[in-house]
Amino acid sequence: MMKSAIRRWDDEARLVTGLAACVSLIAFLVYFQRGHILLYGDAVAHINIARRVFDSRTPGLLQLGTVWLPLPHLLTMPFLISDAAWSSGVGGSLPSMVGYVLGVLGIFRLVRGVLSVQSEPKLNERIAAWIAAIIFAANPNLLYLQTTALTEPVYLAIFIWALVYFREFAQVGIQRSLVKCGLCLVAACLTRYDGWFFAVSMCAIAVVVVWRKENLRGVFLHSCLRRFVLIAVAAPVFWLAYNAVVYRNPLEFANGPYSAKAIEQRTSTPGAPPHPGADNLPMAASFFLKSAELNILLSNWHRLWLALALLGSATVLLFDRRLWPLLLLWVPLPFYMLSIAHSGVPIFIPPWWPYSLYNVRYGIELLPMFSVFVGLVAFWGMEFFRGARAKGILLAGVGILIIASYATALYQQPISFSEGWVNSRTRIALETQLARELRKLPGQASILMYLGEHPGALQQAAIPIRRVIYEGNHRTWKQPKDPDGLWERALADPPKFADYVVAMDRDAVDTGADKTKLTPIVIIHVMGQPQATIYRTWEP
Repeated sequence: MMKSAIRRWDDEARLVTGLAACVSLIAFLVYFQRGHILLYGDAVAHINIARRVFDSRTPGLLQLGTVWLPLPHLLTMPFLISDAAWSSGVGGSLPSMVGYVLGVLGIFRLVRGVLSVQSEPKLNERIAAWIAAIIFAANPNLLYLQTTALTEPVYLAIFIWALVYFREFAQVGIQRSLVKCGLCLVAACLTRYDGWFFAVSMCAIAVVVVWRKENLRGVFLHSCLRRFVLIAVAAPVFWLAYNAVVYRNPLEFANGPYSAKAIEQRTSTPGAPPHPGADNLPMAASFFLKSAELNILLSNWHRLWLALALLGSATVLLFDRRLWPLLLLWVPLPFYMLSIAHSGVPIFIPPWWPYSLYNVRYGIELLPMFSVFVGLVAFWGMEFFRGARAKGILLAGVGILIIASYATALYQQPISFSEGWVNSRTRIALETQLARELRKLPGQASILMYLGEHPGALQQAAIPIRRVIYEGNHRTWKQPKDPDGLWERALADPPKFADYVVAMDRDAVDTGADKTKLTPIVIIHVMGQPQATIYRTWEP
C-alpha cells in the first residue's frame, strides 16, 4: 500500500487545521459582535427545533419534525443545553464552525492525495493543495455561513470527506476507505436531501469502478461494495420509514404541508408566473450556476472563476483521467437543476428576474469544485513553467485573483450575508418588539403560540419553550389532527391551558383558537409582517 495513501495526519495537516480554526473563530467573533449570526430565519428555526427536543411540554425526538433532516439538530442539541447559548444563537454556530474546519482540511487532503498517489507529495502538489484550501477557507460567503446554524457548512464537510475516502478507494484500492465513504454518505443523507442524490451517484459509480477492475460477477461478490451500498441507502430508508410510521406518509417531507412545494404554492400569488427555472432544466442550471458564481464575487470577474473551473474539468476529462474522482465535485449541479425545475425550490438572484435574494446561498455547494479545479489549473501551470521566475509570476497571478475577488466580495458585501440581511429586517423587527413585550409577562406565565413562524421572539426573550403550548404539543401520528392533544385542546379552550395567547394574523392560533374569552393587551404592527396580538386569558 502506498505510503502517501495511508499517511493521514502530518505537520501540514495540523497547520491547515489550526489556521482554519483561527479563521473560523475570528469570523464568528466579528459577526457575533455585530449581532448577525441569527439573520436567517432558517437558522433560528434549526436552533429552536433542536432545543425543543428536550425543552418542551412534550419532549422527545418526534419534536425534530419531518421536513428538515435530523442530524444537524442532533449535533446542535448538546450546545443548546445552556440557556445563554440558545438565546444568543452561539450553540447553533458551533457545529457549523467545526464543519468549516473539517471542510478546509478535507479540501487540502483531497487535492494533495489525488496528485500524489504513488509518492510523497512534491512541492507543486503541496502548493496546489494549499491554494485549493485557501480558496475554500477564505471565501467570504462561507466564512459568514459557518457562523450560523444553517446546514450548508456541515454538509460541505461531509460531502468533501466522502470524496476524500472515495478517492482513496478508486485510485489506491483501499477497501476500508469505501466503508468510511459510506458512513459519510449516511451523515450526508441525514443532513440535507442533496446527500440522497449524492449517495445514489456514488453507489452507481462505485459499482462501475468495481466492474471495470473485476467483472460483473465480481460486483455481486465484492463484500466491501455490498457493505458500502447497504450503509449508503440506510439513511434514506430510515427516513422514509420514520415518515411512514409517524406521519402515515413516507413522502411527508416532500409533499406534506410544510414541504418546499407546499410552501411555494401557499406563498405564490394567484395568476403569477412560476419561479424561474420551473419545468425548465437549462434555465434551472443557469440560475444555480449563477448563484454559485455570485458566491465567489458579484462583479463580472466571477466568469473567470467559472472559466478556470471548466478548464480544469475539461483537462481531467481529456488529458489526466487519473484525477477523474474530482469530477464528482460537480454533483450539486444536476441535483439543483432537478430541484429547481421539478421540486418547487426557487433561487432568486439580483441580476435576473425577479431581481431579489432567495436561496442564493445554495450556490456555495459548488465552492469545493471552484477551489479544487482552480488549484489544479495552478498545479498544471507550475508543471508546465518549470523556471522559478515563471512559477513565481503564475503564483502571484493566482494570489492576486484570490485576493482581488474576495476583497471585492467583502467590500460589496457577501451575497449570502446580503440574503440574510435583506430578508430578515422586518422579521427581526417584529420579533424584537414581541420579545420586549413577552419579557414583561409574569415569570412563570404559560403562553399559547404558534412557533412555525417567529420562534425567535421566545429566543430573544429567553423564555423556555416548556412554558409555551405550540403546534408540536400533540401526538404526531394522529393525522390530520389529535383531538386529545395539548395543542388542539388549548386552541379549543385557551383560558383553561394558558395565561396568555400570542396570535399573528392568519396563523394557526389566530384562525384556530377560540378568542371569545380573550382580552387583547398588546398589538404590534411592523411593516411587511403580520400584526401580532398578545391576549390575556384571565380577568384581573
